[in-house]
Amino acid sequence: MNLTILGTGTSIGVPMIACNCEVCLSDNPKDKRLRSSALLSIKHKNILIDCGPDIRKQLLSNNILDIDFVLLTHEHNDHVIGLDDLRPICYLNNKCIPILAEQRVIDSVIQRFPYLFKKNRFGSQAFEAVPIAPGKHHYNSIHFEAIRVDHGGLEILSFRFDKLAYITDAKRISPENLARMLDLEILIINSLQIDEHYKHFNLRETLAVINQLKPTQTYLTHISHRLGLHEEIKLKLPPNILLAHDNLNLSL
Repeated sequence: MNLTILGTGTSIGVPMIACNCEVCLSDNPKDKRLRSSALLSIKHKNILIDCGPDIRKQLLSNNILDIDFVLLTHEHNDHVIGLDDLRPICYLNNKCIPILAEQRVIDSVIQRFPYLFKKNRFGSQAFEAVPIAPGKHHYNSIHFEAIRVDHGGLEILSFRFDKLAYITDAKRISPENLARMLDLEILIINSLQIDEHYKHFNLRETLAVINQLKPTQTYLTHISHRLGLHEEIKLKLPPNILLAHDNLNLSL
């Protein structure tokens, strides 16, 4: 199993337009953050988790030529608005890509991209909608579990694949759902900034969740410029907790 973290930024990315803070002005490539997304490669299948506005650049940078299905955590623009950019993969591979998400999310993306979910004049169709709910799933030979987290009042999904879990945009996770993420080797989890935020974990809250789950290794993602410089923040973290960066490759 291999995970490529395609982007690690929040909805506005880093650097933020028109911002002159030290993070946005940093020349360290690890302080440059495209919108959050990841690609899991397992059993010769490519599973894309979220598809934001930077997906074209992310796929080109990582030479990703095929996608077997897409998992969407929720319907916010920074997680779905790049779906149209997957059309070349559909055309070049002569395939219809399944989009797996909750029904509410599917309804939202179909409203934005109706033409992608119906046959065009050539008889091809870019996407197939596959509704899923929290729970264990077996799809296209891949086992995964969709686990509910709360995004400041919006119920969204995180995903677990065996000993790896991917959580983004969480603000609260119930004890019952935290228990579904025990015994992990790799945890990817959001950590927006130092100060408290009404819809996302800040660093203190993220560290509290990590302390409960005790994964072997954790990587922080969905990071804003308000978290701080990569090289400074990493020195304040325990050795088993790292800041993720764009194009980071992990193997399990």
